[in-house]
Amino acid sequence: MKPVIAVVGGFLGAGKTTLILAAARVLQRRGMRAAIILNDQGDDLVDTCYVERLGLANAQVTGGCFCCRFPDLVQAAGQLLATEPDVIFAEAVGSCTDIAATTLRPLLRDHHDRFRVAPLTVLVHPARKFSDPHLDFLYQHQLAEADLIVERDVSVSGWLEQLLSGATPVAGRMLDIDYARYAEAEAALAWLNARVTARARPPLTPAMLVGPLLDRLEARIRIVHLKLFTQCDSGYLKAALTGNGQDPIVDGGLDASPSARHEILVNVRALTEPESLRDIVERELAALPVSITWRHMQCFRPAPPQPTYRSIGGI
Repeated sequence: MKPVIAVVGGFLGAGKTTLILAAARVLQRRGMRAAIILNDQGDDLVDTCYVERLGLANAQVTGGCFCCRFPDLVQAAGQLLATEPDVIFAEAVGSCTDIAATTLRPLLRDHHDRFRVAPLTVLVHPARKFSDPHLDFLYQHQLAEADLIVERDVSVSGWLEQLLSGATPVAGRMLDIDYARYAEAEAALAWLNARVTARARPPLTPAMLVGPLLDRLEARIRIVHLKLFTQCDSGYLKAALTGNGQDPIVDGGLDASPSARHEILVNVRALTEPESLRDIVERELAALPVSITWRHMQCFRPAPPQPTYRSIGGI
């Protein structure tokens, strides 16, 4: 049987990765295999590192949304066929919309011989409405095109049944979207991905690095979504914030022993200027009680979306 491609959308911090990982565990208990495609405007992703540590088959599409990197999405899905998945979850960039016309319909039209395409799931964000008009524009359009809208506390088994049953029409809700306004809304966000190697003398635990760094960044940045990931020979730690004043979501080795060498990865999406965001992150990483070696840094505003295909009529 052909594997299912299930695109999961929703705004930054809605909980897409958490939902997908929970679904992968449910499928595993049923004797089925899941694979995951991560997607981002930049590269060097916290979620890719996290998924790899969990041992799940994965691929990533970077440098743009699925709509603008559609051939890369198809290539990534094709590569994952070697793992014989029953379901390939494709997690869309959290600022992306118009997925039905630019991703699902081209999949249905051109790749139905290799994949079954599931309805578009959009996850409700805990905020439900954003005070910033650019963010709310993106989020409301995401909800408007969803085939399935789910909450964070959804029954994962129930969602999977609905997703895979074939009873829900796929790409049934087309958007009438102003692409100039769409580009303006995405450009309101500064996007930063950075990686450093930290050497600590004396050795430090992952928690001793992540906790203070998270606090200092939150105090200085208007956060839309922030993820930190650190790994060392004693374990890893992932922490995420979906806004200022929110409790962090933490996973991994809170009790991991001290280590002299850590790889730290930071992904930030914020309402600020890219130059300011970069300066803050560089300054706060340099302030850690460790010796820092920079491995990667990119900070930018997303480019205007330019879909490879856009199908709003018949498939």
